[in-house]
Amino acid sequence: MELISVADAADPRLDDYRGLTDTALRALREPPDGLYIAESTKVIARAVAAGHRPRSVLVQERRIDDIRGIVGALDVPVYVVPDEVAEAVTGFAVHRGTIASMHRPQLPTVREVIQGAGLVLILENIGDHTNVGAAFRAAAGLGADAVLVSPGGADPLYRRSVRVSMGTVFQVPWTRMTDWAQSVTDLHSEGFDIAALALEDDAITLDAYVDIHPERVAVVMGAEGDGLSRTAIASADHVVTIPMSGGVDSLNVASAAAVALWALRR
Repeated sequence: MELISVADAADPRLDDYRGLTDTALRALREPPDGLYIAESTKVIARAVAAGHRPRSVLVQERRIDDIRGIVGALDVPVYVVPDEVAEAVTGFAVHRGTIASMHRPQLPTVREVIQGAGLVLILENIGDHTNVGAAFRAAAGLGADAVLVSPGGADPLYRRSVRVSMGTVFQVPWTRMTDWAQSVTDLHSEGFDIAALALEDDAITLDAYVDIHPERVAVVMGAEGDGLSRTAIASADHVVTIPMSGGVDSLNVASAAAVALWALRR
């Protein structure tokens, strides 16, 4: 790696990190096959271990030794900046001291991701980056073999998703579905039973579904508030609900995913 001291927040070499709190600007800078931002040495280490390539690293002086152990052997510029420059560029206090601009990898196909998988988590139209990151963390920690994200869902590689997931978005194989109907066909052709978690009159309880426990399961979760679309529910082999008490009808989507994955773990 090449250490480069930068004292001017206006330096164009820092443009990848500029205004990271503005979602609209990030959407312009993070198109498919473009860039994404990884925060903290732990997250960057997981990204590099997964084969992702840094474009550059922005680091504060106190974190140089930490980042050296992660990208020291790579041909990548490492911009060393004072705390106030890091905050002026990004728009927030960089408490963990390290941010990397990463090349976005090409995503595999749905068939490639589900091949050999036994338990898959599907996130349909979940637009909240925090919930997406938390769902990935649950998937990694509770034994899901893969995650599929619907075309309208939030980007798992958006910096907030990556941060909330603790870098597990690099640990669990995943891809974005380009066509819902074709993805359902792919899942069925591979022998998956599709279980949609929804509050429907004909739903069976998670306990009952666990008793059935098909050999290969794809659990479908919907967005907060709206829940699953009618299309997603209609394409499911089973509609499943988590029994609740205390006058509460449902859980946060990431919490519900964690409960379902724990119950269906092998």
